[in-house]
Amino acid sequence: MQQSWQQWNRKARAFMWVLTLVGVLAALPLGATRWQMEDSSSKNVDFVFDYRDLVQAASYTAHPRQYIADELVKMKDAGITSMAIFESSLEELVWADYLSVYNSAAAAELQDQPVAPDENYTYLLFAGEEEEAALSPMIEQTFANWEIAVKPWSFGGRTGLILETPVENAMLKPMNPDPIALQAIHAAGFSIVPRLSDRIPYDQNMVDAQMAELSKLGVNRLLFEGDAVKGYKDNAEKKSIAGFAHILTKYNIGIAAIENSKAQKGMNSLAYLTQYNIARLYSLSDSDAATMEPEAIADRFHLAVKDRNIRMFYLNTAPTRSAAKSAVVNSLPNIYDALQGEQGAIRKLSDLGYEAGPAQPFDYESPSWHKPLKAVVALGAVALITLLVSAFIPGVVIPVFLIGLIGSAGLYVLSKPTLEQGLALGAAISAPTLAIIWAISRVKAHTTGSLRPVGGAGTAKSGFGGLNWVFPGLSFGRRITMALSIFAMTSVISLIGVPYVFGLLNNITYSLVLEQFRGVSLLHLAPIGLSALYVFLFTSGSFGGNIRRILNAQITVLWVVVAGVLGIVGMYYLSRTGNAGQASALELFTRNVLETTFGVRPRFKEFMLSHPLFLVGLFLALRYRAAWVFFIVGSIGQLSMVDTFAHIHTPLHISLIRVVLGLVLGAIIGLVGIGVWQVLEGVWRKWVLRYVPMLKISQK
Repeated sequence: MQQSWQQWNRKARAFMWVLTLVGVLAALPLGATRWQMEDSSSKNVDFVFDYRDLVQAASYTAHPRQYIADELVKMKDAGITSMAIFESSLEELVWADYLSVYNSAAAAELQDQPVAPDENYTYLLFAGEEEEAALSPMIEQTFANWEIAVKPWSFGGRTGLILETPVENAMLKPMNPDPIALQAIHAAGFSIVPRLSDRIPYDQNMVDAQMAELSKLGVNRLLFEGDAVKGYKDNAEKKSIAGFAHILTKYNIGIAAIENSKAQKGMNSLAYLTQYNIARLYSLSDSDAATMEPEAIADRFHLAVKDRNIRMFYLNTAPTRSAAKSAVVNSLPNIYDALQGEQGAIRKLSDLGYEAGPAQPFDYESPSWHKPLKAVVALGAVALITLLVSAFIPGVVIPVFLIGLIGSAGLYVLSKPTLEQGLALGAAISAPTLAIIWAISRVKAHTTGSLRPVGGAGTAKSGFGGLNWVFPGLSFGRRITMALSIFAMTSVISLIGVPYVFGLLNNITYSLVLEQFRGVSLLHLAPIGLSALYVFLFTSGSFGGNIRRILNAQITVLWVVVAGVLGIVGMYYLSRTGNAGQASALELFTRNVLETTFGVRPRFKEFMLSHPLFLVGLFLALRYRAAWVFFIVGSIGQLSMVDTFAHIHTPLHISLIRVVLGLVLGAIIGLVGIGVWQVLEGVWRKWVLRYVPMLKISQK
């Protein structure tokens, strides 16, 4: 009975590999669709400046209006294409010198009258007739919506309004974008990107009228201010998100999603209802705009477009006091330098085929044949995960596969995105781990295994636990050839996980980062841990015997030191898996050289650390058993290749080039490392062992 079950299990394992390869083939058309989408998407890049920042900077000059007019010309010449304009407020209108604001006491003093008893109102005086005509209706409508009484007022030949609320309260009330600014921006030749908030109570008719006016000014994309999209607060009562989406579609106005910020509430729903008419936006903070070198800003923009599919850049500035210049300054000159010139962002992006202009959405399609192919990919992912489990627990292929199918079916009913992400993560962990296990098996076959016994009795040295630690049977040339072939095949097996990542996560929401691949930290740890587990517990003897040997081993100070060093290395490694890690000066220099030379830089930890050490380790492992620990280091590079494709917002061709470059450069550095080892080993054998007899061992 047991023998029959083992036969069925072996057949089932072979069938799992067939299903895995079928899943890979099914994922390729899904990847081709994404490749086509990324290749055919808009080549326009929109540089958007924050108009409120410009108004604030102008408020520190002697002639604010003239300053704004002059800077708009400079911005146009620099390549800035759009202006972001917020919902206005009384404070912003004061900055723009459109009106003056007084409280009751100040207004009474202005009129040389006593202060009215028990009154704390806001008094407004418009700068002129033009300002009154443009702003008075908007202000009256805004405060009427807040049920605040508004009365006419005049002084010194100027007209104004009385708002029956304190100045502090009046300043906080949001209004529609400044109509005077809208006209001025439009006349200056800029596109307009309104920034709307969810603070104003949602009214479908008013929003429709607002979008109609904005559409006449050429608005085709807007941003949201705050933590929610417009209409989110009233959605439960008024279904306002659906209504707002209908209006946006009616006027062909899209939205923008800000990178590296918490998703705004209602964004996913609004994106879906507008058929994903979204562009991704990167915001350059005012501090970065002021402190970074222009070349560094240009490089950041260049990489964001090429590597992360960013199509909008939001530029900020802020007035600051400069003791050196004895003046209030801002970062506008630095921004202009970053955009212009031979090394400026405009030129760099032009060389890539991009031009400044309004951002366009992805040309996205989801044909009906995607669904059956995704089902096949999901089936293959279950098979791949089953293979990993069976590598550690033999004889369980059939039950594990059946449990995986049942669990996947249940999870599909509960949450399809969770199922897709779970299977993608499982496949991404399984492929590099199985690759390392395969590499271990090949080295075992040529050293301790029965396929190719090496040397004769007494040629191998025994050590800890009675294990053979030296295998002197293969020539240098043979070891090089075998190490390279095992390195190549291991990488191929690891890359099996890649089609499962881009096949299962083939959804526009991942490209737009509306949804993100979860479990990145687990992906960066699990293959390493599983590889270490296999090296120490499954490469020789029984599992139980290896556990007992480790538990009975004496813990020395050396063990404690090694454990501490490994802990520090592990913490640093984890800190580098996200966006917050800090690169060293050497790494930054190497990145720049690679970016300049190849246009795409491979991942540092792959080509400078893991791949070279893995190749050196393979070469050494064919002679020294202690070198098998290099398989654990090798797992870092293998999982990193799969993780590269888990960054769905990065174009597929960029990820592919990055991985291939990492493998080639890593192999070259590894071969150099092997050469260095051979020289050092030769020196050791020829000189050290000759003159230090107590270290002399067999040189066979």
